[in-house]
Amino acid sequence: MPQPSVSFEFFPPRDETQAELFRAARDELLALAPEYVSVTFGAGGSTRSRTVDTVLEIARQSGVAVAPHISCMSEDLDSLHQLVETYAGADIRRLVVLRGDRPSGRYAGVFRHAADLVADIRQRWGDRFHLEVACYPEHHPESDTPESDLRHFRAKVAAGADGAITQYFFNAECYFRFVEDARALGVDVPIVPGIMPITNYQGLARFSRICGAEIPAWIDKRLQAWDADGNREALREFGHDVVCDLSRRLLEGGAPGLHFYTLNRSAPSLRLCRDLGLASVQSPSALTSIS
Repeated sequence: MPQPSVSFEFFPPRDETQAELFRAARDELLALAPEYVSVTFGAGGSTRSRTVDTVLEIARQSGVAVAPHISCMSEDLDSLHQLVETYAGADIRRLVVLRGDRPSGRYAGVFRHAADLVADIRQRWGDRFHLEVACYPEHHPESDTPESDLRHFRAKVAAGADGAITQYFFNAECYFRFVEDARALGVDVPIVPGIMPITNYQGLARFSRICGAEIPAWIDKRLQAWDADGNREALREFGHDVVCDLSRRLLEGGAPGLHFYTLNRSAPSLRLCRDLGLASVQSPSALTSIS
């Protein structure tokens, strides 16, 4: 059986203090030789220049593939094409294509759906890029039904996507059912689970409400209790066990790999990779910081 793929997501740092923390985390995670790393693109294109700078820095300083997020939002067509051309000129060969968050809840992009942007990139650049898209095992919060969300996913693949990364979730069954339903619709690309390490309850709860990711009650109640008591060590240990067990079950059930949402921190993802056996044959020295 082939080794599962591993990839990591970063966000562009806002200032020099964040940049130092990002670079330390980046270097430790890149030492695991992931298949690629991705760099996010803020709501409404708010981090566009920082995303470009971060992507080009990683590309210059490492031998690891880097995949910038490309969003439909807050772009005129010329500037969007110029952005993709910048990446093509820097020998970036992978993109994560998203609709993106609407600024202030309103439509503001040149394309309404990610499938339209995927089709445009394919028409203009052919097979120059490997294209990843997003999918939602618990369905996108703006979708009317899970079925309509699946149809949107199928449209992105039909437009030319090579693979998909899921929104994070904490219920393995929702992933397996989603993959089964997608395959029944003819979707045959790899569907890689997005993995969110649990280290902070308030931030996780807030973001989960926004993106529609469910925290199961048995997890939520324990995290709430330890958060209220200020017992951060117990919270982190429990969170690690939950996410490690989830990840192991996903891989044993046939998931082709794992995509870690790092939040620009290395230790939680490094520890998960170590305990899942995903790092031992690649770079044991990278794990010394969490031994």
